[in-house]
Amino acid sequence: MLEKSIRLKDVAKAAGVSQGTASNVFNRPQLVRPEVRARVEATAKSLGYGGPDMRGRLLRAGKVNAIGIAVPEPLPYLFADPFARVLMSAIAEECDAAGAGLALISAINEERVAWNVETALVDGMILLCLERGTRLVNLARDRRLPFVALQMGVSDEGFSAVGIDNFSAGLAAGRHIVGLGHRRIAILSLHSRAEDVDAADFQETQDRLGGYLAALAEAGIERSGVPIFATNNDPQAARRATAEMFHSAGERPTAIIAMSDLTALAAMDWLHEAGIGVPDEVSVIGFDDIPEAVGANPPLTTIAQPIADIGRVAVRLILRAERETVQQELPTALVVRGSTARAPA
Repeated sequence: MLEKSIRLKDVAKAAGVSQGTASNVFNRPQLVRPEVRARVEATAKSLGYGGPDMRGRLLRAGKVNAIGIAVPEPLPYLFADPFARVLMSAIAEECDAAGAGLALISAINEERVAWNVETALVDGMILLCLERGTRLVNLARDRRLPFVALQMGVSDEGFSAVGIDNFSAGLAAGRHIVGLGHRRIAILSLHSRAEDVDAADFQETQDRLGGYLAALAEAGIERSGVPIFATNNDPQAARRATAEMFHSAGERPTAIIAMSDLTALAAMDWLHEAGIGVPDEVSVIGFDDIPEAVGANPPLTTIAQPIADIGRVAVRLILRAERETVQQELPTALVVRGSTARAPA
C-alpha cells in the first residue's frame, strides 16, 4: 500500500484490534496494554503509518495551544532590541509556565501582513503595536481570536490592551529636566520622520511628546523653541541627530530628552567621543530602563516601565477563560542616576 493511502483503520485491521484501540495507542497510550500497544506500533511502522494528522486534530479541537506574537517590525528586532528581548523573555517564561507555545507573526510587509495574521495557527495574539499598530489591531479583530495590544492611550475600548501612561511618564521626565534648571532642551523622538510626530498612528510618540512639552510649558518653554529629531529608535540615527544638535548654528542644548534608552545611550556615546561631558555639560534622560541603562557611563537617568510585567500580563489575558476586554495600565517611575545634573551656569 502506498504511504499516503495508509489510514488508522488499515493499521487497526492489520494489527487485529479495533479502530478505537488503535487511536488510543497514538492519543492515549496509557489506556492500552503494553503488549497490544507494541503490536499496533510495530504494525504501523511496517505499513509506513506515521500517526494521526496533527493538523486535522488541531482543527477538530479548535485549539493549538500557542500564542502568536505579531510585530510591525522586522522579526530580528525581537532578538536585537534590548526592550524587545526583556519583553519576549517574560512572554516566553509565562508561556512555559502555562505549557503554551509561541509563534512569531511578521507584520512588516504591508502586502503579506493580512495573510500572515489570517493563517497563523494560534489561539490568540499579542500585538506589539507600540507604533503603527492600527492596521494590525483591525486584522486581529477580523480574525475573531483573543488578542491583546501592547498599547495604551487608545480611545477604542473594544479590545484588550496593556501598557503604560506615556503622557504621565513624559511629564515626569520633562519636569525632572526643567527642575534641574535646563532651558535649552532637545528631544530624540521615536518617529521616523519629522512630519510623523502628529500622525494619528503614532500614539506612543504623541503621548510621550505631549508629556515632555507640557512639562516644558510649565517652565515657560514653548514648543517652537524645542528641536525634535526623528530617530526611528535607531542608534545610528540618534548619533547623527546628536551631531546635528552640536554642529548647527545657535545655542547648544544643555539637556537631551530621549524617548528610549537605546537612543539616549547612543547620544551619550557620541557626546563622549566628542569630548562633551555628561552630565557636566549636557544632561541626558532616557525611557524604558533596559538592563544596559544602569551599566552606562555614567548610569542613565530614565523612566522605568515594567517591561517584563507587561509581557506577563498580556499572556495571562490571552490564556484566561473570561473573554471580556481589559484595559490594564501599569505604573512607571522616574529613576535618577548619574546622567542628569543641574544645568551649567
